[in-house]
Amino acid sequence: MAMAPTVKVVLGSIAFALFWVLAVFPAVPFLPIGRTAGSLLGAMLMVLFQVLTPNQAYAAIDLPILGLLFGTMVVSVYLEKADMFKYLGKLLAWKSRGPKDLLCRICFISALSSALFTNDTACVVLTEFVLKIARQQNLPPRPFLLALVSSANIGSSATPIGNPQNLVIAMKSNIPFGKFFLGIFPAMLVGILVNAFLLLCMYWKLLSSVQKDKDEEEDNSRSEVVTEEEVVSHHFSPATMSHPNLNDHTNRSETLRNRCSVSEGEIEGIASPRSSNASREATKVPSSSIDANEEKVENSMKVRRRMMWKVCVYLVTIGMLISLLIGLNMSWSAITAALVLMVLDFKDARPCLEKISYSLLVFFCGMFITIDGFNKTGLPSVVWDFMEPYAKIDHISGIALLSIVILTLSNLASNVPTVLLLGGRVAASAAEISPASEKKAWLILAWVSTVAGNLSLLGSAANLIVCEQARRAQYLGYNLSFWSHLQFGLPSTLIVTAIGLALIRG
Repeated sequence: MAMAPTVKVVLGSIAFALFWVLAVFPAVPFLPIGRTAGSLLGAMLMVLFQVLTPNQAYAAIDLPILGLLFGTMVVSVYLEKADMFKYLGKLLAWKSRGPKDLLCRICFISALSSALFTNDTACVVLTEFVLKIARQQNLPPRPFLLALVSSANIGSSATPIGNPQNLVIAMKSNIPFGKFFLGIFPAMLVGILVNAFLLLCMYWKLLSSVQKDKDEEEDNSRSEVVTEEEVVSHHFSPATMSHPNLNDHTNRSETLRNRCSVSEGEIEGIASPRSSNASREATKVPSSSIDANEEKVENSMKVRRRMMWKVCVYLVTIGMLISLLIGLNMSWSAITAALVLMVLDFKDARPCLEKISYSLLVFFCGMFITIDGFNKTGLPSVVWDFMEPYAKIDHISGIALLSIVILTLSNLASNVPTVLLLGGRVAASAAEISPASEKKAWLILAWVSTVAGNLSLLGSAANLIVCEQARRAQYLGYNLSFWSHLQFGLPSTLIVTAIGLALIRG
């Protein structure tokens, strides 16, 4: 692609640079408007600077990706409502055999849930579970939070619905769900094992000393330990505000009505004691037993209906995954599953739809426009033309160079923009070798850009979610810092990426 006029190159680069700064550092002092507004600002500047026409900007928005992202988010909300994530939390704590067993368990459950429900969702719902379990068992939170977020990123690489960049790759490459999964699953599985091994090596002494001291400290800290009910009671959806005044008023009204009925009964009893005694003897026992039986039947029916609804939610989710595996349209499969769940719920869907991250969808719209405008400046093509002869995936040196570029860009510009910038060019270069090489190039891009999120705290949105969730849980007393993450993230990312590249199947 030829370079655009110098004015457009400069203005387009300025718009992209502003988008990049706000995407990576959303709270910069000179413009603290956040990522979503930053992406819209970049998109607007691309149009104002005439790098893109308005029609080109609208055409740059990838609706199938937005549909797939929306559908998977809705399904995740209904799975949370059906207690799926509560069961995952119980599974973490069920018959745990010490800190090392718990750490390995977190790695595998986090990877599995990320592959099926996206890494961001897994981190949102499991972070407080992990913090509470660590507090309950008097364990240091850091190893377990690192296990959660690093395994979530690695696990999400295995499926097109595991993370946003995989959604983009799956839609642009037209690789079926099943082939995508089979191509990356061996690398993902070995990556999880290696990541867990590295965590155990790094924190073996700490976890061993905690295990020895646990019994000695149990009596002293028992009053501060989180109960099992608190561990499994967390919901990832936004908390709703209670209305204590309204509830108090309702309780007082019910109490007043009860008192009034009692007073009337006492008056009737004084007026006709014989008739009241007779009626009590005749009706008291049967009516109370009837009421109790009716209440039991009603509660039993509610429990059955609840269980049937949960089973339906799980079946619909499994049906969505099967439809993705057999190659049906991913976007419409997810949207269909979401609408079926809304109908089965048989309630106003607004409360569930309010839990969807619409700001993320808007962010993607602005990002699509901004990246497309930057591509039209011709600058990325010029840079890639210089690198392409040295980044061929039919040579080990080419794969190594390409992986270094993806790792670097994913941590500097985030992984989704990196995929949008490099995806088409890398695939076109590989297609000149063979169709299998083209598929392998897409899978390498998916693997490296995803695992690159473990390098630093800013490398993945899932990392920031865990950091923010831990920071907000002040009563649990822990905050994941940039350096504590980098200390493990750097060696883990390099080792896991290198091992996984050898296992990617084209």
